[in-house]
Amino acid sequence: MNIDRRQMLCGAGALAGLSLISARAMGSVRLAASPVFGGEVPRTLVLLQLSGGNDGLSMVVPYADDNYNRARRTTRIVEKDVLTLDNYRGFHPALTRLRAKYEAGQLALIEGVGYPNPIRSHFKSYEVWHTADPRGRSSGEGWIGKLVNAAWPESRDPNLVVHIGKNVPYSLYSLTHPPASFATPTGYKWAGDDTRRAALEKGGEVCEHGETEVEREPANNLEYLRKVLRDGQASSESIRRAAIRYRTKAEYDEDELAQALRDVAALSAGQIGSRIFSVELSGFDTHSDQKNRHDTLMRRLDASLSTFLDDIAGTEAGKNTLVVAFSEFGRRVKENGSNGTDHGVAGPMFVAGEAVKGGLYGRHPELAKLDDGDLIHTTDFRSVFATLIQSWLGVDATRVLGTKYPLLPLLRA
Repeated sequence: MNIDRRQMLCGAGALAGLSLISARAMGSVRLAASPVFGGEVPRTLVLLQLSGGNDGLSMVVPYADDNYNRARRTTRIVEKDVLTLDNYRGFHPALTRLRAKYEAGQLALIEGVGYPNPIRSHFKSYEVWHTADPRGRSSGEGWIGKLVNAAWPESRDPNLVVHIGKNVPYSLYSLTHPPASFATPTGYKWAGDDTRRAALEKGGEVCEHGETEVEREPANNLEYLRKVLRDGQASSESIRRAAIRYRTKAEYDEDELAQALRDVAALSAGQIGSRIFSVELSGFDTHSDQKNRHDTLMRRLDASLSTFLDDIAGTEAGKNTLVVAFSEFGRRVKENGSNGTDHGVAGPMFVAGEAVKGGLYGRHPELAKLDDGDLIHTTDFRSVFATLIQSWLGVDATRVLGTKYPLLPLLRA
């Protein structure tokens, strides 16, 4: 199709008016078949980013290690407060409900997670985690974008990947399957202005230096724009309907993370075609006043995630949902002079859900053997990703990660 510069600018203006990230020309292609843990509901994955660099030593506390107690004078959690898991480690005292999930075999804790040649910059390490590639953004799409391309290449479902929150993570970046993104599903709607909407419906576009001039677009280009409009509207309508109709089995706090997970539960139950969900809990860059700040974050995490897991428990969506929590890096072992900790390297991840084979995985880094004051990672985070990709979603992980990584026995048969 030959389009001159002016026509191209008109088309670009129309697309700019569609503020939904997910809006694009899509047919009614059915999702590719995928394994299910129970019933007919397909498996889904929920990504929970703990942004800022979670202090793993305050989340999973090596209370019996003298090196920990010597390094943490003001930020340490004393043994009597720890929710013990064994004679060496225990959960932060605020994680009472998640500890119960662990004891019930529904939470797998992976220790010492990181990657070779670690980076202590938020932005650079974030890119490594979100692309699963040491080159970061220069390597191309995010790891979820690559996963979607490998798992459901023919799908054009606008709700396939959903982020609930303010900032869309790079992990979801895809040239062919961009995510739907919104802060609240009930407010998610096609946001083109009335003039653009009318122009698209009538067959033209407003452009040319702000003048109101209706130009007839070539038929194929115009139909593309109309499909963008139709699919954007259909996507937002199905999401709003699922959110409004959902009735919870558990009471969520009026907390940003809790409400985002409530929305995940609603969209899962509504069966709108979503396979990947993304949410975020930020505030983990605890250079100062760590004790109070991290304690608050742990309370929010425990209440929000546990309520979500309770809400979906026993349902088909619950049986087929996994949550993976991660942070871009851990914190340094020794606290700083501001009652906090600085950027570090390795830290824990966890995977939760009814299909999980709960317990400890990986190996806790030795606090007596540090690399320039940092923990040395014992598990590559891409092993966890590979396990989720291959064992949970049934996709050859090398197609997504480019390299073969050892799989972890995180899931029940």
